[in-house]
Amino acid sequence: MGITLEQKVALGYVQVNIVSRHKTEEIATILRNKKFGVTILPGEGKSGEISILIAIIKRKFLKDLMASVEQTDHSAFITVQASIPYRGFMHGSRV
Repeated sequence: MGITLEQKVALGYVQVNIVSRHKTEEIATILRNKKFGVTILPGEGKSGEISILIAIIKRKFLKDLMASVEQTDHSAFITVQASIPYRGFMHGSRV
């Protein structure tokens, strides 16, 4: 019940991880233009080198971010998990 309530009220933060085979830079640019902070990390998968986009955002902005990613690359691999900021600076005007 607590998880469902938190999702409905959209409190807190989530970490979104995005893997796109061919549109990494395009997704990053679109999200940054929408004032989301995005970090790109290099990675290596079964089929070779990949890039992983990471964004830590307020849960209330998740639908907007997901719609932007899905419009750009409907086959992108996306994971979302709860995130509890501990310390440090979170860049971006949406935070």
